[in-house]
Amino acid sequence: MNLLIANRGEIALRVMRAARGLGLRCIAVHSDADAAAPHVLAADVAVRIGAAPARESYLHIAAILDAARRTGADAIHPGYGFLSENAAFAQAVTDAGMVFVGPPAPVIARMGDKAAAKQVAREAGVPCLDGHDSDDQADAAFIAAAARIGYPVMVKAAAGGGGRGMRMVADATNLPAALAEARGEAAAAFGDARLLLEPALLGARHVEIQLLADAHGHVLHLGERDCSVQRRHQKLIEEGPALPADLRAAMGDAAVRLARHVGYIGAGTVEFMLGADGRFTFMEMNTRLQVEHAVTELLTGIDLVEWQLRIAMGEALPFTQADIRWQGHAIEARLCAEDPALDFAPQHGPILAWEPPADIRLDHAITAPGLVPPHYDTMLAKLVAHGRTRDEARRKLAAALDATVLLGIPTNRAFLAACLRDATFAAVPPDNGFLTRHMPAPPPAPALRALAALHAAGIGPDTPQPISGGPPRAVRLADGTTDITAGWRVGDTSLQWRDAQHITVNGITQPARITDDGTTIHVQIGADDARFARAPTTRATTTTTSDGTLRAPFAAMIAQLAVAPGDTVETGALLMVLEAMKVQTRITAPHAGTITALPAAGRREVSAGAVLAVITPPGG
Repeated sequence: MNLLIANRGEIALRVMRAARGLGLRCIAVHSDADAAAPHVLAADVAVRIGAAPARESYLHIAAILDAARRTGADAIHPGYGFLSENAAFAQAVTDAGMVFVGPPAPVIARMGDKAAAKQVAREAGVPCLDGHDSDDQADAAFIAAAARIGYPVMVKAAAGGGGRGMRMVADATNLPAALAEARGEAAAAFGDARLLLEPALLGARHVEIQLLADAHGHVLHLGERDCSVQRRHQKLIEEGPALPADLRAAMGDAAVRLARHVGYIGAGTVEFMLGADGRFTFMEMNTRLQVEHAVTELLTGIDLVEWQLRIAMGEALPFTQADIRWQGHAIEARLCAEDPALDFAPQHGPILAWEPPADIRLDHAITAPGLVPPHYDTMLAKLVAHGRTRDEARRKLAAALDATVLLGIPTNRAFLAACLRDATFAAVPPDNGFLTRHMPAPPPAPALRALAALHAAGIGPDTPQPISGGPPRAVRLADGTTDITAGWRVGDTSLQWRDAQHITVNGITQPARITDDGTTIHVQIGADDARFARAPTTRATTTTTSDGTLRAPFAAMIAQLAVAPGDTVETGALLMVLEAMKVQTRITAPHAGTITALPAAGRREVSAGAVLAVITPPGG
């Protein structure tokens, strides 16, 4: 049997691993950006399907089907993201005489629409939140619904997922603007501007139930995963088990009832919001494999991708609900190319160093030297630890993150480790407000700055120790001038290389790594890492300079332009929306004034630091 994997990166490799265990021949597809990517090199056959942007390659249904025909594919596995929940794609695969590894297209169509899915859930007797999910999309209908259920409310894209097209609204004043912004984002992301509205449950937990269903009428659940630690309504840390047995049984029964009602086949997930009072309500159904499926695999010993393939080949599940057992605790962290210090702004660029940890499950497609392209999701790898207890799994995962070396672009590695060690997280699985309340980004450790300064001065592991006497030398980094004196001392920090991979900082020896791309020095000592420019930083922020110039915080596409030259804007007014690595960022006016220049107008892309607009204050 020939299996085409309509995806990229770590999930493509993950599917290949399961497929090869079943003796299947693996076919990869790739964009121009991924011509030499690990999933391409690992496949039996690989086919180019288009240019780097996803809409011209991984979202191009005709190109993928053509690749499948040319290579003799019998089945297509969509992975997750891209076309995995696209009913038209599933139907096109079936119409072409191939097997779609997932549920039937009509089920995807029904459950992939959040509004329709809530109607199905009500029919199946699954509790749902009150709100507005009808065909009436007028602002007045949403305003009336919000007044009825009370603020805060959550606006969501009916056809969406992954946090796109979502806005939390605290009061009636901000609802019209939130509706307009969510519609625009939903239309751009999903080609569908329809919205729904629900109460925003503060202090609740996001808990999902994993399902397996075959074509012979067998439906069962494999327990829960808590996914409450999120930024931009997107998951960062997932774990399980997370519920007492009676609540797991009740939520599992509800998920199975829903799957039976809709005629579900394959692996899928029903997501719930769990209130502090212990009551749960349906949120959505994911008609695909989840990123965090490894948590359930470690707990149950069941290979979900293998069973996706076996079910697609017509096999019946050989186990019953009574056979499912959960052993120990598992926690997953998503290693992403994003900068927590800049509100998790997406990052792309070269990978200069990569040293993965040992003794945990690691799903990734990282190479060094390598490149993170700007066209796709920010997630680079998934680290998953299993232990006898939650605390053991938590400690193992934090230690694995400490041991991970990934230099060249900012990542959330150290941030994830800090989350896992936070006292609130360590005590119990946190609610969905955890990151807002508990996790400010720490400043770089002084030792990192000192090590970068030494490197900039040409002092490395092979430099004779101690440095011969002489006047201090000044080295300019992003945060100022540093004087390096004899004896390897920078300020109050003394350093001495022990060997090429270990340095002693104030008498304490730790692993250390340095990479240098010519303009930026990337350093890691122990669990901490940072980046320092060799000259005063030109890293852009969306804060205007003294002349009113507003610069791009990162390289991005201009998804929406809301102003024109000569417009008068108030503080906080929307100027434009930037999109990078599937994340949209609103750029707003930091002060009132007149748009006297708009270099971003007419441009499709902007580089980091590029001038977006010039806002001249009144009377300026």
